[in-house]
Amino acid sequence: MSANRYVRLAASIMVVAATVGFVTQTRNDDASTAPLVFAISLDRGVAAEPVDGRIILIIAADGEREPRFQVTAGLGAPQVFGIDVEGLAPGAEAVIDASVFGFPLESLAQVPPGDYTVQAVLHTYETFHLANGKSVKLPMDRGEGQRWNRAPGNLYSAPAKLHIDPASDGRVTIVLDQVIPPIEPPQDTKYIRHVTIQSELLTEFWGRPMHLGAHVLVPEGFDEHPEARYPIAIFHGHFPADFGGFRTEPPDADLEPDYSARFGVSGYNRIQQQEAYDFYRTWTGPDFPRMLIVEIQHANPYYDDSYAVNSANLGPYGDAITYELIPYIEREFRGIGEGWARFLYGGSTGGWEALAVQVMYPDEYNGTFAACPDPIDFRAYTLVNIYDDENAYYVRGPFKQVERPGHRNWLGEIDLTLREYNHLELVLGTHSRSGDQYDIWQAVYSPMGDDGYPKPIWDKYTGEIDHEVAEYWRENYDLQHILRRDWETLGPKLEGKIHIYVGDMDNYYLNNAVYLMEEFLESTTNPYYAGVVDYGDRAEHCWNGDHANPNHISRLRYNTMYVPRILERIEQAAPPGADLTSWRY
Repeated sequence: MSANRYVRLAASIMVVAATVGFVTQTRNDDASTAPLVFAISLDRGVAAEPVDGRIILIIAADGEREPRFQVTAGLGAPQVFGIDVEGLAPGAEAVIDASVFGFPLESLAQVPPGDYTVQAVLHTYETFHLANGKSVKLPMDRGEGQRWNRAPGNLYSAPAKLHIDPASDGRVTIVLDQVIPPIEPPQDTKYIRHVTIQSELLTEFWGRPMHLGAHVLVPEGFDEHPEARYPIAIFHGHFPADFGGFRTEPPDADLEPDYSARFGVSGYNRIQQQEAYDFYRTWTGPDFPRMLIVEIQHANPYYDDSYAVNSANLGPYGDAITYELIPYIEREFRGIGEGWARFLYGGSTGGWEALAVQVMYPDEYNGTFAACPDPIDFRAYTLVNIYDDENAYYVRGPFKQVERPGHRNWLGEIDLTLREYNHLELVLGTHSRSGDQYDIWQAVYSPMGDDGYPKPIWDKYTGEIDHEVAEYWRENYDLQHILRRDWETLGPKLEGKIHIYVGDMDNYYLNNAVYLMEEFLESTTNPYYAGVVDYGDRAEHCWNGDHANPNHISRLRYNTMYVPRILERIEQAAPPGADLTSWRY
């Protein structure tokens, strides 16, 4: 993004409130050159050496929560600005002024006068020397799942209440004097075990040690039945801090009930605890299938997970997971270790992964339940056809243009546009480094550019689509296209394995791609795909095939719903002489 793309707006802003902590205010008498300036520096007590990274400045109207935890593209969005810094020395200043691109307003000069809470964060980068000879600066995950506002080692300032007046000029000095502390890893329990391995494939690609982790839910009687060898179910999804939805204690009677604005439900935290406890009782019951369930940790320098496929920019995560991590887990926890005894499921990102892994490794897995998957046909990349459309952000006619929506509720009410979502990402990080949704799709699916970073699918500011990049996406990651192109060889390996579920009012319009996939699957012959595509009436993201319960309940029951059906598939597809008894105690 070039600086001259944006109009430099002249305005003057006065900070008149008393300052707190490490935020100070002085008057700037040269308003013509510096209407509003935020000068951000590193405290020498927390940074001994120069630092690379992205400085993110947040100006929030809500003074109750730390601004760094309020950043969103929705209607409640605070004002955010970002700049890259390289070799920022302790004591030196990085300046954010009216020329720096922001969201939702593009310039500091546009900030309305008022009282705000201000905070700055430095998302630190490290340099990776890739195996192909290129060098890139990226934020390594540090156990938090690529969340810049929670990443251990990131520097930040204490929130400060300020009054900003665009009619006057001023200078605000912010010192980053706080450090986000390390995260304690989870501990093993009777039922949940944790593993970490160094991946040889990923270490070679990234030019430094790279690891994969997993949380393994072992069945009742695992330690008491050393002769048993188990099927394995891979529950794909976003970065899991620990195995989710499993609780060995009843709900906390003293837990203060919260309110879920998404679902309009009071006491949702209590509901979640009850569902987790119910699953524990089901899992340990006498009639529930005995198998291993695995949640994978594959956070990387671009996102909270890798999408579980090989990528020009992320490296061979698909091979590393399928041929390094899964076999290691099967050896450690007595898995059967054959494709017929492995199953995939997940929702949203995990839904795309569950389907993509099945398609790209058809012999290594025995089926997939893909709920509310990320776009599986790029003719409906949310609401964009990346092959035919010229612009991602606007639908254009001869005399007008309409912005494409980015998020809706079950009634179709829109709270943000595709442009807004991408502009926030552009503020949070250049070169696909925001750690957010459209940037990780781009990082996974795009070829690598000459600079070592992902080639953009579209101009992040204007939305103009690069159709050469789109063709690369089509041939390598458009799952509908790949299935249609290769059905002669893939079809016999995937018969009966594909099950897709989505709400017809998915918040991100993901149902549109499923319609296109269903059209192809229902047309298949030699063989017919013999699977399932199902829709939830007026169901939002992330509907998973449960017609009996509301979405806020069914989304907590992936394991309860799917595990018995996985058992049926495994038993039906097991080869002659397969072990179907040692794990059925």
